Amino acid sequence: MSDSLLSRRVTGLKPSGIRKFFDIAATMKDVISLGIGEPDFTTPPPILEAGVRSLQNGETHYTSNAGILAVREALARHLLALYGVQYDPVKEIILTVGCSEALYLAATALLDPGDEVIIPTPCFVSYQAGVILAGGVAVEVPSKMENDFALEPEAIAAAITPRTKAILIGYPNNPTGAVAPREALQAVLQLAEQHNLIVITDEIYDRLVYDWQHVCFPALPGAQARTILLGGFSKDYAMTGWRIGYAAGPAEIIQGLVRVHQYTIMSAPTTAQAGALEALQSGEPYVQQMVAEYDRRRKLIVNGLNQIGLPTFEPRGAFYAFPKVSVTGLDDETFCQRLLQEENVAVVPGSSFGLGGEGFVRCSYATGYDMLEEALERMERFVRRI
Repeated sequence: MSDSLLSRRVTGLKPSGIRKFFDIAATMKDVISLGIGEPDFTTPPPILEAGVRSLQNGETHYTSNAGILAVREALARHLLALYGVQYDPVKEIILTVGCSEALYLAATALLDPGDEVIIPTPCFVSYQAGVILAGGVAVEVPSKMENDFALEPEAIAAAITPRTKAILIGYPNNPTGAVAPREALQAVLQLAEQHNLIVITDEIYDRLVYDWQHVCFPALPGAQARTILLGGFSKDYAMTGWRIGYAAGPAEIIQGLVRVHQYTIMSAPTTAQAGALEALQSGEPYVQQMVAEYDRRRKLIVNGLNQIGLPTFEPRGAFYAFPKVSVTGLDDETFCQRLLQEENVAVVPGSSFGLGGEGFVRCSYATGYDMLEEALERMERFVRRI
């Protein structure tokens, strides 16, 4: 079928750089993949068992559009206990097919054609695409390694125009591992209040932080009324394949998300909702175990990359390192291609994540410690050769 039969929105989307290298690596032997942002842990046993019980009990039907109320109630208690932010589980929370669907719903419900969304970059690859598919315009504001890939309110302020509708942020950040200090988030909130903007905050990695206290954006005084909080269970509870996430926000906005959701999805997977409920009830010890192991790996890969000669910012959240590879004389795309071909190590070009990512690569440390050690040895051989 010719591309001319497709919409300009679709043909204008560039392919995901993450999937490109993952697909190539899948055809090769003895590849160590540091490319996919997915926990290598199996979902904790109590959550697995809850999903199995749900199936055995015949819970194989649709739920309400917004999701099982007991799950939304448990999630509301969870967010209140962790961050002091209170949501009405009936009107202000919707369960979605992963955090990705929550982002799609938010963009589709909010944006009219031509509306602008400011996005600090580097960022997750779906942010710009989600805005574009909703008919909006993605306005990228790049951050810099010299500033620890920090959220820069001054740059955001400079990007605001009369067409700006929202600011989309994601911290802890994928791909850099940067976190957002309270002061920077408060400055973003002041901009949103001054210009009457919505803030969409993707906090899918909220529990995966190291030597840091995560700041939940809607918990800031005055923020909740203009914030859509996106989150999920994929990263914190190693539930990527379950496809269960959520959005929380003001009732009027969330009901708009529900309207889009009911016509496109109907409801999140019933079995996954049962697993999510168990995760909220008994998953905390497993979260802590995984965070401790990620931290051990984080120290290994950051130290290793710096010793190799690839300057690496110390990530404080998520499970990614973002080394600067332009010091080798190669651009990030070429570096990734040659590293995969010559040493069978898969990483992702930083340019896949938007402006500011050029010259870097994303290395996921959501893989075994021994595999990370081997990957570092292979990368050191490669860097020495070039």
